[in-house]
Amino acid sequence: MQSNLSYFTASFALTAIGLGLGGAIGYYNTHTISGAAATVFIVAVLGVLEVALSFDNAVVNATVLREMDQVWRRRFITWGIAIAVFGMRVVFPLVIVAIIAKIGPWAAVVMAATEPNEYSRVLASAHVSLSAFGGAFLSMVGLKYFLDAEKQVHWIGWFEEQLVRLGKIEAVELAAVMLALWGVSSQLNQALQVTCLVSGMLGLVTYVGVGGISALLERDGRKGAEATKAVARSGFAAFLYLEVVDASFSFDGVIGAFALSNNLFVISIGLGVGAMFVRSLTLLLVENGTLAEYRYLEHGAFYAIIALGVIMLLKTFMHLPEAVTGLIGAGFIGLAFLSSLRFNRARKAHEGSAEYRVATPQRRGVAA
Repeated sequence: MQSNLSYFTASFALTAIGLGLGGAIGYYNTHTISGAAATVFIVAVLGVLEVALSFDNAVVNATVLREMDQVWRRRFITWGIAIAVFGMRVVFPLVIVAIIAKIGPWAAVVMAATEPNEYSRVLASAHVSLSAFGGAFLSMVGLKYFLDAEKQVHWIGWFEEQLVRLGKIEAVELAAVMLALWGVSSQLNQALQVTCLVSGMLGLVTYVGVGGISALLERDGRKGAEATKAVARSGFAAFLYLEVVDASFSFDGVIGAFALSNNLFVISIGLGVGAMFVRSLTLLLVENGTLAEYRYLEHGAFYAIIALGVIMLLKTFMHLPEAVTGLIGAGFIGLAFLSSLRFNRARKAHEGSAEYRVATPQRRGVAA
């Protein structure tokens, strides 16, 4: 059986390469060993922060991946990491800067390399659009999980039962997020209100669109080759959904990373290292059946996602430290993990009790 550590072999290899590149960039910029060491430290910190902020992302990824077939699962682990590391951490910020500054993609690269302060300023100026889009999308992801009328396992019993009942109202989560967007936009100046509302609506449209693609690509009772093709297409829809989730998570991290460095390449390396560890963690959770073993871990991750969605919306008009996001997410997942352990211990104690053994007699070789 594959050891847990072996899942992270590629991540450790990429970390070594990333730290080496970080040291080279630091030495090139400062021509000192201390400058190289400082850059290596920043790369390491960015990687750790990315893992801390995206642990709940790994759980959500695992929730979707466990329903995927092996082909699409491998594609997500291979293609997905390329998109996550290079696309979302390097290309996407450059595209945003190019659009806002009304310059070409290469000019954006030149700006990032030669005018890092201006590059970070332009990217930060898009925080309202990015926060509204990501906050709306992630809020939908989290609310949809708890407002599912078919949901049966509850962590915070009475509260989640009420959410399930509320979920019987058609599109209630959509209405809730739209009201939240209206409330947030009302706190902004008039020039930014439309930006916030339009970006948030695009986040909602993206969520609905990905869900619609998934529904269209379901098997619908088809058999044989047609069913196989439909499964593959549905796998594509799930792949697309996971990439949008990852993009929403990355918005906050990419902008927040400029608090540590204004060098695009250092930021990309650090966040890329962290993203690789998140992918490795996702694979570990899926193949080891961790979500099934720890009953409430999934709940904690979706609470953390709702919290991140709310924080991103609040960040459109107020400053919140990145540590707040990481601590809240880690807190939900940690509490869910502890609750799962307590549930498992209670179940084992019950199964080992005399009353349970009398109530469930064992036949030779066959469980009753």
